[in-house]
Amino acid sequence: MSITIIAEIGINHNGDMDICKRLIDVAADSGADCVKFQKRDINQVYTQDFLDSPRESQWGTTQREQKLGLEFSAEQYQEIEDYCKEKGLEWFASAWDINSQKFLRQFNSKYNKVASAMIVHTDLLKEIASEGKHTFISTGMTTYDDIQTAVDIFREAGCSFELMHTVSTYPMKDEDANLKMIETLREKFGCNVGYSGHEVGLAVSYAAAALGISSLERHITLDRSMYGSDQSASVEPPGFKNLIGAVRKIEVAMGDGVKRIYEAEAPIAANLRQHLD
Repeated sequence: MSITIIAEIGINHNGDMDICKRLIDVAADSGADCVKFQKRDINQVYTQDFLDSPRESQWGTTQREQKLGLEFSAEQYQEIEDYCKEKGLEWFASAWDINSQKFLRQFNSKYNKVASAMIVHTDLLKEIASEGKHTFISTGMTTYDDIQTAVDIFREAGCSFELMHTVSTYPMKDEDANLKMIETLREKFGCNVGYSGHEVGLAVSYAAAALGISSLERHITLDRSMYGSDQSASVEPPGFKNLIGAVRKIEVAMGDGVKRIYEAEAPIAANLRQHLD
């Protein structure tokens, strides 16, 4: 089974469709399978006091203006869907509230995603599971009980899913990666496990690929110095292309674990052991 590689655009588009399409191009040109976004109804996700509080940004002087500036409309998501279809990419989004999950139903996404922050929102999980689409469930900031509750919801709904080992720091320190959790999750919950990484660099993701993950998600950006909270934990275009190329090589190199003498080894063995005949 090939690793599903997800290019997380998230909110790194900064509300700009041109940047968004350039990021989709990066994902397609690099060989990703999917691009992923984030959808929020800001009036459901944030308190009114928070939204009214001050925040200087290119969109205005309040948190409300900044949060609204990062959200795409239905028409813009349709444009994204059409553009991804042209590029041969799947696209989907992680909804942060029930209104947003219902909003996303008007589109033709193959997958759903539960963000780490939302894995404890059981009503949202039930809403997502009711759609029956294969769902990636990130497990950052959770306990085993949190994960078990989510797994039970999806199994009871008969909805296919996989967990994703995640550490929700941006960027994540390499020493916090705890990649052995991939096998722990696989054994404890009896399901496929992917990896959603927020580290700087590529080495940790390579290691995750060698541990038999079913999916790999990394944030992508045009430039890590761009405005946005996720940019510093994202991968720039050359790095993302290198990542996918290396992961595909790792998949092939892992083999099947069966010992054999390769045909190309036979003449070498005969030559190096000739003195033993």
